[in-house]
Amino acid sequence: MSEELIPETPEQETEENEAAEPIKQRKNGLYPGVSDELAANMKSGWADTELHGLEPIAQAEHTAARRAALSARFPGERLVIPAGNLRTRSNDTEYAFRASTEYAYLTGDQTQDGVLVLEPTAEGHEATIYLLPRSNRENGEFWLDGQGELWVGRRHSLAEAEQLLGIPAKDVREVAAALTEATGPVRNVRGHDASIEAALTDKVTAERDEELRVHLSEARLVKDAFEIAELQKACDATARGFEDVVKSLDKAEATSERFIEGTFFLRARIEGNDIGYGSICAAGPHATTLHWVRNDGAVRAGELLLLDAGVETNELYTADVTRTLPINGTFSPLQRKIYDAVYEAQEAGIAAVKPGATFRDFHDASQRVLAEKLVEWGLLGDLSVDKVLELGLQRRWTLHGTGHMLGMDVHDCAAARTEAYVDGILEPGVCLTVEPGLYFQTDDLTVPEEYRGIGVRIEDDILVTEDGNRNLSDKLPRQADEVEAWMAQLKG
Repeated sequence: MSEELIPETPEQETEENEAAEPIKQRKNGLYPGVSDELAANMKSGWADTELHGLEPIAQAEHTAARRAALSARFPGERLVIPAGNLRTRSNDTEYAFRASTEYAYLTGDQTQDGVLVLEPTAEGHEATIYLLPRSNRENGEFWLDGQGELWVGRRHSLAEAEQLLGIPAKDVREVAAALTEATGPVRNVRGHDASIEAALTDKVTAERDEELRVHLSEARLVKDAFEIAELQKACDATARGFEDVVKSLDKAEATSERFIEGTFFLRARIEGNDIGYGSICAAGPHATTLHWVRNDGAVRAGELLLLDAGVETNELYTADVTRTLPINGTFSPLQRKIYDAVYEAQEAGIAAVKPGATFRDFHDASQRVLAEKLVEWGLLGDLSVDKVLELGLQRRWTLHGTGHMLGMDVHDCAAARTEAYVDGILEPGVCLTVEPGLYFQTDDLTVPEEYRGIGVRIEDDILVTEDGNRNLSDKLPRQADEVEAWMAQLKG
């Protein structure tokens, strides 16, 4: 990686630099100062690259509707929604930037440091998006600043951003001062931009800001047409990623789970923005660890691979799919018995997803099936299924809830109130996962030895429709025979 050529000391800056916003400088003596001649040379000889006649982004109509709904909920109040800032990974390198979900949901923009402000008016609110403009070439910002466009690439001008987003745009370097001088009630989405929070210190309260965050979380419970299309796109790309993994299992056996992780990541980057969360590529006994993301273990024929992964689209909507696959392509009798139990539980859970049902219904349906299997296998003594469920004893092996909301976050709408989410009623447009599992730990002495080290989860992304539900991830087989046939075909 190259390093920025910037002045060695502040005294070596040009007059134009001194008048500009602070420019990041290296003071380690590795680079000589910038001469006046070089500074003058870098100011000129650049073509005008302003873009004209840009079409609005695909979701502009939807983001406008979302802002209108937000405006109606908080009349007369100034609303501030930041994108967030870069975070240091190590020394002078940063983590890849991912805009806050609330900001991207309301604007469609994904650039760092952006801030959406909804100013109250007599008619509702006037939206302004504050962004970094093009790098200044007169003061050398574009090549002397570590985030200058010469180093990190061109960004849209404010005029271009207005065309794309359908929102008036201003220089983000003005927003802190504007908010400091603002009067009247203000709410801010916290945790993303310390400079914004500092500017609003005396104007906001934690309780009121939390109300805004909760509302924006609940607003995403029901997806609009654009969001549903993005989730379908994410699921389709994810299915292709799983196919890629099956085709490369022989290479994974020769290396480790990391080959699986890398294979799926390649698909995510080709067809989307990224993975939606850390991929779980759990082979053998690692499948019994719910969040196994180390992905450094062996991949062995005769064992199972639990692959939990999702592609995040370029518009930041993610799939969340799990398949448990026999690494050699064929389930052993015991693996199939456990797999079939989980499949039956998932079938019961999916059937319970429909308009008017409660969010808890699909979990209860899946858990009952799993409890029945555990009792049938003699793992819970002579207790009845009802008693097992009453005491929650099945949870030793089922471990987790059977699903969660899905959208721009893999665990979407997480700030929603209990009455709106966990105790809520399903309606068309809700998208959730159904993902029962059974996990027998390697050191669990309460189960037969042959069960130990086997973990199975099957997960699909389910959209509530007017007349029931639709499985967005149904391009991947689930039934054991179909899984084996699918794998055989892919492996040739």
